[in-house]
Amino acid sequence: MKKVVALVGRPNVGKSTLFNKMVGKKISIIEDTPGVTRDRIYSNCTFNDKEFILIDTGGIDLEKSSFNEEIKVQASIAIKEADKVIFVVDGKEGITTNDLVVRDILKKSKKDIIVAINKCDSKQFLEHEFDFYELGFDKYANISGEQNIGIYELLSDVTKDFSVTKNDYSEDVVKFSIIGRPNVGKSTLVNALLNEERVVASNVAGTTRDAIDTPFRYHEKDYVVIDTAGMRKKGKIFESIEKYSLIRTLRAIDRSDVCVIVIDASSGIIEHDKHIAGYAIDAGKAVVLVVNKWDLVEDKEASMKKWKELIKYEFQFMPYVKPVFLSSLTKARIHTLMPEILKCFENSKKEIKTSVLNDVIMEAYRLNLPPSYKGKRMKIYYSTQAATNPPTFNIQVNNKGLLHFSYKRYLENKIRESFDFDGTPIVLNFKNKGEIEQ
Repeated sequence: MKKVVALVGRPNVGKSTLFNKMVGKKISIIEDTPGVTRDRIYSNCTFNDKEFILIDTGGIDLEKSSFNEEIKVQASIAIKEADKVIFVVDGKEGITTNDLVVRDILKKSKKDIIVAINKCDSKQFLEHEFDFYELGFDKYANISGEQNIGIYELLSDVTKDFSVTKNDYSEDVVKFSIIGRPNVGKSTLVNALLNEERVVASNVAGTTRDAIDTPFRYHEKDYVVIDTAGMRKKGKIFESIEKYSLIRTLRAIDRSDVCVIVIDASSGIIEHDKHIAGYAIDAGKAVVLVVNKWDLVEDKEASMKKWKELIKYEFQFMPYVKPVFLSSLTKARIHTLMPEILKCFENSKKEIKTSVLNDVIMEAYRLNLPPSYKGKRMKIYYSTQAATNPPTFNIQVNNKGLLHFSYKRYLENKIRESFDFDGTPIVLNFKNKGEIEQ
């Protein structure tokens, strides 16, 4: 299970810059994927073969809230969810009252805290360097996110007691998470699945982690359902920033083969539903979209047709996902879910023979040549499947710089027309001839 590291500190101390340096690339504030716009506050990171989830709490913005309240919310999220906290302070400005507010909250947490004194390359840093030891923590790191100073040492300290990520279950066990915003019926859906007649609950006790794992058998196959229903926090402050408090969901997504995204038929699709779906797609996971509370819908046949059109419009970034309509409360149509989960799992693991894949790609190429640019045109030489879960294909070309995004989408559509990859994303990597495959 991946550890979680949170960057905490008052605004404008350089958390986002440090976040980008630790991730190793710049991550845009706004995702440029059609159909989904969301704040980017997390990333999966790898350092010395150790994987962890990095959270930037700087993206939180509470409307009509006091400055101190916002700081407290950021620190509280880290305290509740993170394994380690990097407390970022500004070495150029020195300690402020708001730093002390964060300090007091973190002191009570008993979490492993590392104070990162940012902007150590500034002249003013020398005036304030030793002041920060008054915060009373044991670990300090002098860094410059802007100049990439001390980042390697900071990451070494953060991950020194992290272990290499291992799978909790054997590969033949289908692991699926139930994710979605609060009050869409996630826990009720889990209960409905486990009480379904053809499901035999395992005698192995569920493990309480960031979510609850429940092993069970269905049609002679082993499954684990991961329930993330506990992610909602009590109190008005946490309810206001619900959409940012996704750490448990991120962990569940990471450990899943299939993500079951639950939306509420009675309230319709909201932006947060698309946020959550986006996290699953970013992780390369197979997805089943459940429209729950179907018992509250009148004229179900006409409504189902309208819902399918609505889903197609609202979830343009995952057109390959098929919706399942059910009621976890009455168990109406509950039998339709498990077959869809298994189908998506099998599609995500599907392997295509190289010769068959090349036939499909080359036929698509001959039918519709790529657009030319300044008299040059991309030429496809050879294709092979490089990985599964998600299915990943390497396509060898003369010059990948000539690839247009519309042609990449065209080839993906041709692959999907030839092979059943419903429910799972697929990845196309274009490589120049002679380029080493990774």
